[in-house]
Amino acid sequence: MAGKTYARRFISLAAAVTVTGALTYAFWPRPTLVDLGSVTEAPMRVTIDEEGRTQVHDPYTVSTPITGRLLRLEVEPGDEVTAQKTVVARMLPTTPTALDARSREQARGNVTAAEAALRVAEAAVNKALADRDLAEANLARTQKLYDSDIASHAALDNDARTARAANAALDTARAAISMRVAELNNARAALQNFDGLGPDGSSNTRQDELFPLLAPISGRILQVLQRSETTLPAGTQILEIGDIRNDLEVVAEMLSTDAVQIAPGDEVIIDQWGGDRPLNGVVARIEPRGFTKVSALGVEEQRVRVTIRFTDPPEDRAGLGHGFRVEVQVVTWASDNAVTVPAGALFRQGTDWAVFTVDGGTAWARKVKIAANNGLQAAIAEGVAAGDTIVLYPPSGLEDGDRVAQRTAY
Repeated sequence: MAGKTYARRFISLAAAVTVTGALTYAFWPRPTLVDLGSVTEAPMRVTIDEEGRTQVHDPYTVSTPITGRLLRLEVEPGDEVTAQKTVVARMLPTTPTALDARSREQARGNVTAAEAALRVAEAAVNKALADRDLAEANLARTQKLYDSDIASHAALDNDARTARAANAALDTARAAISMRVAELNNARAALQNFDGLGPDGSSNTRQDELFPLLAPISGRILQVLQRSETTLPAGTQILEIGDIRNDLEVVAEMLSTDAVQIAPGDEVIIDQWGGDRPLNGVVARIEPRGFTKVSALGVEEQRVRVTIRFTDPPEDRAGLGHGFRVEVQVVTWASDNAVTVPAGALFRQGTDWAVFTVDGGTAWARKVKIAANNGLQAAIAEGVAAGDTIVLYPPSGLEDGDRVAQRTAY
């Protein structure tokens, strides 16, 4: 009987101990499972990325200097030209408007009348010459008679006046010839048509009438705006010329909030241009005026044009031309030995940034000062040192002094 009582007590005690141990194990504080990482020291840079396009800084547009007929252009985009030597286009002066049949016959009649008037003027000159010769002969005879006291002084004066009048009539007749010649030229010009044909249907275009247009600078033809032969008014654009080798630059339209973070002289990395390695450049100019641009998602954005100048030699960007797409990365901060942590390790502690460092299995919150953040990594100015163990992506319930353990993958 006593043995049974002892066994019952032992079983009850064992059960109580087991339950107590199970409850103690169940409610005993356990370390929080987290991902751990290390603070590293490595090169780091912060960039503002944007799409850009290349352009010639000073393109030259060749325009027609006069109103006339432009001959068909023989140059092609990409052709090399030399300043003041290469002929890029040729022009002919403007020709008159075409005449209809009635107007042309009237013009022919005017030519015939002008020719007849010229012949009349020539006959008048011949008559004036005869009158002058007769007047001068009479004057000479009267002068001899006057010297011999046979003719009176009045007769001498009368013949002198007649001689002067004959000379004046000759001058008038000769002036009339000049006037009739001008009238004839005007009448003949009226027969000229816009095809460059004269009154007899023959071509009146001469090679010395061609007006050559020379390249204003040395470079390449960027664009041919008017290729076919046609009549153009003065000031019409024909083609564009630019120096791709020495005058090429990149223009990027950046958000105004990004543009205020950069300055002229900042380093730029030009990538995705088609070459086997990125190109280098610097910010040359930031325009002071922004503009509104609608994005592909329909959002209005304030953009600012930023001009970037290449620093690599032209040989490194062979094939890159005017209007090509590129990607630019403007470096706003860089360091060769930055103390970095993953951006996911940071969390807010009031108005400050902080990270959890792990020492002996315990997490301790430390405030840090951030020097730069590129979205993937953060450069720490003070608060942690290279080699410290930190908690990555700390859970919201983790507090200062909590026990933590490395999460293992299954």
